[in-house]
Amino acid sequence: MNRAAAFITTLLTVVGDRFEGRKDRGATAVEYGLMVGLIAVGIIVAVTALGGQLQTLFGQIVTGLGGTVPATTP
Repeated sequence: MNRAAAFITTLLTVVGDRFEGRKDRGATAVEYGLMVGLIAVGIIVAVTALGGQLQTLFGQIVTGLGGTVPATTP
């Protein structure tokens, strides 16, 4: 009977710890969402700020490889 009581106590402790750990999942998901949003904003700002320079650089690379750069429409 002692082993059964020890098993049940251990089982209840493990299950209780697993459910208690789920309390922080909502906050963690919100934090990850904020990080992803900020990273996306940073990428958009960088591409907007450096877009013309990147287009020129890639055009030079294509020309250097013997290709033709298509005309761009603003």
